[in-house]
Amino acid sequence: MSNNRFNAYRIMWVLVFFDLPTETKIERKAASGFRKNLIKDGFDMFQFSIYLRNCPSRENANVHIKRVKNTLPKHGKVGILCVTDKQFGSMELFHGKKQTDLPNTTQQLELF
Repeated sequence: MSNNRFNAYRIMWVLVFFDLPTETKIERKAASGFRKNLIKDGFDMFQFSIYLRNCPSRENANVHIKRVKNTLPKHGKVGILCVTDKQFGSMELFHGKKQTDLPNTTQQLELF
């Protein structure tokens, strides 16, 4: 097994951005269901309408992107962005004027 198998250019981050209507009970239920499906699939909340997931490869990221597409709500706007761990690591985050750390990369166990 090569040490390059899991490197900063192979590991991917999938970000899901959304703006969903919540004016009616049906819309709120749909928005809540969409968020619950993201969490069920291993996504973590980054900001209120941005969820992200770390994936060991582009192929694995594509599996999760397909799952998101299969649960898209009827109304609203959803964006999906896939970036390498290297690109994600160059992001600068701030809370007010104070710089903060990036989310921890989850460690995944590979059995084969």
